[in-house]
Amino acid sequence: MKNDKKYLIVVGGPTASGKTGLGIRLAQHFNTEILSADSRQFYREMNIGTAKPTQEELAQATHHFINNLSIHDRYSVGEYEREALFLLEKLYKKNKVVIMVGGSGFFIRAVCEGLDEFPNVPVHIRESLNQSFENEGITSLQNELKELDPEYYAQVDTQNPKRLLRALEVCRATGQPFSHFHNKEKPPRPFVPIYIGVEWERKTLYERINKRVDMMLEAGLEQEARELYPLRHLTSLQTVGYQEWFDFFEGKIDREEAIRLIKRNSRRYAKRQMTWFRKVDGMRWVDFGIFDFGIFDF
Repeated sequence: MKNDKKYLIVVGGPTASGKTGLGIRLAQHFNTEILSADSRQFYREMNIGTAKPTQEELAQATHHFINNLSIHDRYSVGEYEREALFLLEKLYKKNKVVIMVGGSGFFIRAVCEGLDEFPNVPVHIRESLNQSFENEGITSLQNELKELDPEYYAQVDTQNPKRLLRALEVCRATGQPFSHFHNKEKPPRPFVPIYIGVEWERKTLYERINKRVDMMLEAGLEQEARELYPLRHLTSLQTVGYQEWFDFFEGKIDREEAIRLIKRNSRRYAKRQMTWFRKVDGMRWVDFGIFDFGIFDF
């Protein structure tokens, strides 16, 4: 190393782009460890539908923040930020470089830049929104956020009611878009983030996503979702790959439609991820197959 700086190489990009494999190659190259920034992979009970690294992949490099929670646990991005920074402080005592891998932009941003300061929300606003969600479903939240804050709507996971509710709370309480509060001064970090994005031509990426869903089906995704169905009210299960099965189990759609929607919603999620990552300053887009370690000049 040419200096005493610490570096956090963040491997981002859409679902099914190959982030796990590239992260492992980087960890092996720098003889370091990996922090997962995929909020769905935190939960022990969600395995097939979250595309976690395989046991073989986990054995190739030390991973953190995978299978560290139960779906019954309440866990916030603020808690992740604190725990990740504490872990990084320890890892930097023995490594100049640490790897972060994941597609959850909000969690990556929290660690690399810090969380934004949002105003307090009156209880009656929170209760009103929760009531709307309970009575009218997630579509009502999506429509309202799209109207009040189209910028944030374009990048948020619109299938995640927790994120939608939080954004709408701020919109209603302040009369300003949730995204307005994203541009405040951030606390300094004791490391330099380096953003690496895994990029594919859209048609190829969508083919990879469809193939991944087919592999999940072969691995038993339907049975995993059936076992989790009694807990479908939990926030952690309000996610692509599970919600569609819950609708099938309730007779709202047939099995073929559930599979079609999982593929479609996964592609839509990938599109939102790309929207988020393309806005990251300094993002270096790379081809997974011909990655050159020479891009690092430290």
